[in-house]
Amino acid sequence: MFDIASGPDLLRLLAVPAFGYVAWLDIRTRRVPNRAWLPLLGLGAVLLLWDLVRVTTGDTEPFARQNFYVRTLLSLGFVVPLAYVFWRIGGFGGADAKAFFVVAVLLPVYPTYELWRLTAVGDALGPLLDRLPGATYAGTVPLVETPVGVFSLTVLSNTVLLGALYPVGLAARNAAAGYRSPGMFVAKPVCWDAVTGEYGTLLQMPDRPLRERRSLSGLGAHLSVRGLDLDALRMYLRWRGCSLAALREQPDRYRDPETVASARSAPGDGAIPAGGWDVDDSPGSAGELDDDSPDSAGEAADTEPTAAPDDAGEELADPWAAAAFLTDIEGSAYGTTPAALREGLETLTDEDVVWISPGIPFLVPLFLGLVAAFVYGDLLFALLRAVGVGG
Repeated sequence: MFDIASGPDLLRLLAVPAFGYVAWLDIRTRRVPNRAWLPLLGLGAVLLLWDLVRVTTGDTEPFARQNFYVRTLLSLGFVVPLAYVFWRIGGFGGADAKAFFVVAVLLPVYPTYELWRLTAVGDALGPLLDRLPGATYAGTVPLVETPVGVFSLTVLSNTVLLGALYPVGLAARNAAAGYRSPGMFVAKPVCWDAVTGEYGTLLQMPDRPLRERRSLSGLGAHLSVRGLDLDALRMYLRWRGCSLAALREQPDRYRDPETVASARSAPGDGAIPAGGWDVDDSPGSAGELDDDSPDSAGEAADTEPTAAPDDAGEELADPWAAAAFLTDIEGSAYGTTPAALREGLETLTDEDVVWISPGIPFLVPLFLGLVAAFVYGDLLFALLRAVGVGG
């Protein structure tokens, strides 16, 4: 019935469009709903059970049967805990960890697809495929299989390898724009009025300008301090009912926590809506505000800016109402602290161009690594084999 591959392996190809969809979501919103993973996890469980029955009750050779059991246990017992640990230490986002949970269940062992049945020129392709780095063509894909034989590990390896290309591309982009420093590998310059339309982390702080970090040690010292998450910035602006442009126009006023309205808006989750950020950041505007806000359009013309404290040495109890914001939302706002929020706001109200670490939308290299795994196999192992290191 199945001339190209086994039934489970054919159904596993559904992972390609599914992961393409979640990669697109990751680019657009940096958020993937839990419901996106449940069908894939269910499919993986069904296919794993199907394979277990087929291998256990069929005419599979004992050695191949044992290999299947060991590789499945490695996929479930190693990849899943590894993804969980990376999530706990902040190396993965929640969606990234869930993605590898799914990969571990759905793709425990290498699938096999007989390429020559897909095309009439399969025999002619053989010599060409044999010349690819590390590849040994035997009429099937993936071309490169590791001795361990755990396919989810290959997807993970490909993802890390392809993800490592992102800083290189970022550095090339920055260099072409004239921004050359160690920071160009981890951040990009963004005009202040475009910050609310970006995902990532603000790296530049008032006492740590990234452009001045010319040494790797200086950059390392800078990156040891957690910056302001831009999701948290959007939450703060929505909570306060104020645009970034308004903060820049009158920073002394908005630095005073007494200017926060008693009726504050729901902060949301900091995501950029599909239609774009809906707070007007044009100069002179206070944004879309509630009627109860002291900055609402109806009151803007009659409201005088709050003067800075008379005593230059006097310090505000809670500048920018940063602590009040985090207390009011009863959450951490993506790990943001009052100090990080204050420093970020000081930077954004003072600098015209800031450095944003965009982070890697990890599901994008995961999708590319998955496609490469199905077709080519393990890229790292192929590279090592090509240079004579691998077996």
